[in-house]
Amino acid sequence: MTDVADAERLIAESMTAFGERTLPLSDAVDAVLSEEIVAERDQPPFDRVTMDGIAIAFRDWHSGRRKFHVIGTQGAGIPALSLSAAGQCVEIMTGAVLPENADSIVPVERITRVQDAAEIEDTAEISLGQFIHPRGSDRKAGSPLLNPGIRLGPPEIAVLASAGCAQVRAAALPRVAVISTGDELVAVEDALADYQIRSSNDRAIEASLIRHHLARVTRSQLRDERDNMLEAIRDLHDRSDVLILSGGVSMGRYDFVPSVLEELNVKLVFHRIEQRPGRPMLFGVSRDAKPVFALPGNPVSTMVCLNRYVRPALQQALGLRPGSDERVTLATDVEFSADLTYFLPVDVEWTNDGIGMATPRPTNTSGDFVALAGTDGFVELPRGQNIYEQGTVVRLFRW
Repeated sequence: MTDVADAERLIAESMTAFGERTLPLSDAVDAVLSEEIVAERDQPPFDRVTMDGIAIAFRDWHSGRRKFHVIGTQGAGIPALSLSAAGQCVEIMTGAVLPENADSIVPVERITRVQDAAEIEDTAEISLGQFIHPRGSDRKAGSPLLNPGIRLGPPEIAVLASAGCAQVRAAALPRVAVISTGDELVAVEDALADYQIRSSNDRAIEASLIRHHLARVTRSQLRDERDNMLEAIRDLHDRSDVLILSGGVSMGRYDFVPSVLEELNVKLVFHRIEQRPGRPMLFGVSRDAKPVFALPGNPVSTMVCLNRYVRPALQQALGLRPGSDERVTLATDVEFSADLTYFLPVDVEWTNDGIGMATPRPTNTSGDFVALAGTDGFVELPRGQNIYEQGTVVRLFRW
């Protein structure tokens, strides 16, 4: 069997990029950027005024002048006026271009205006360049603004707009086929017999991939009939970039998935991981270099494997830069005797000191998916221990 860290590494080594797409800016929210964005021009592109008031030449005030002649009013979005003689000023608005020959702004609260005259208070303190955002002080033209691998949120969209990017190159979302197997499964809208259960794993996988903006998803439900399963998976493989199967991956009589994948020339990378839940997980790569994730059918196992392995793999293939691991502290002692990595669902609450305290919410069995509702995710407890003491710092994986 494969260790958790080795499984993570083997998957990472097998993932390849899914290509690029060009999106209009309005459709780029939450896409993963795949190009470098540079400044179209200096930022700000002119000496920008940051306070309502009057624009003056500092030398006039420094020489003792306190009363100025207002030669005009300048708001944002109009060409710069110009001071042409000593003692002149321009009434100025926040965001406007600095008038020519002006180099200081006096706030409106520090002046008295009488018709075309503006008088500065005797107690006002003026400095050269005050309330002016100098041209190019944020970025110079041609300098990097955004790097590939970031998720495009509101600040990044604003940067793209300011750089004149009406379109942007982003990672292409893969076509992911989510396949649930099992004779016992019934679609949510269909009638249910006493011996059947509703199919929920496919819905959970789809919800996770959509929530995290990782894929375009199709769902399929297959019965435990080997020949039909073989043809259906072959067809779904040919129409998709990634396969995610749930169920039929263990060693029972009706667990056809491993042999079906073998017949479809899926190269086995590993089968079974030293962990609980989710031990029977299988990962392989098809003849067309498409990743195939076969997750155990028990719902808790499915969710753990999806979030521990599949999501990070898809994020890597999209070029998304990895974030820092999130760490929390166990709020209670945890006992676990098996020599396996233990994935334990938790609720997380934050102390006033900013410490995340993880309270265990163990499920009754790996089929007890109802117990996951309302939890924040699960923590990873490394193998080789029997007791994990309160206060132990552990890695958190959020749903």
